[in-house]
Amino acid sequence: MSETTATSTATGDRTPAGVVIAESATARGRRARIALRALQVLLALFYAMASALPKLIGHPSAAESFERLGWGSAGMYTIGALELAGAIALLIPVLQSLAAMALSALMVGAFVVQVAVFDGQYAATPLILMVPLVLIAWARREYNADLLRLLRRRA
Repeated sequence: MSETTATSTATGDRTPAGVVIAESATARGRRARIALRALQVLLALFYAMASALPKLIGHPSAAESFERLGWGSAGMYTIGALELAGAIALLIPVLQSLAAMALSALMVGAFVVQVAVFDGQYAATPLILMVPLVLIAWARREYNADLLRLLRRRA
């Protein structure tokens, strides 16, 4: 037997020496889908609990920020409701890509506000949150066609 080829005695397959046979694409794909779903759940929990909840209950830190913006409680409740809706929609298969895009748009707005009003103190946070959101929007983009079909059927 040569150095470049090894023979499996059980199957008789010939594989170049030093080449590791990769796991099946379906196993990798399954793990990728599970990881992406876990990421969606974590982001949904973050947006619902850490971001939307303080705004919706009128926590003093959130109220203070929105007063500084000049948006008052109406702006605070509106942004909180949008974040909560996005968090819930991240968990609904037909809405997950759209939700990730919408939350990304909110993060663009949050970045602009952080830079323009709050001197960029926490400007990196919305940008960091946009990375997994864009990944989810792209990875789940096939659901957009399903959503369009559902909307056309209802019209």
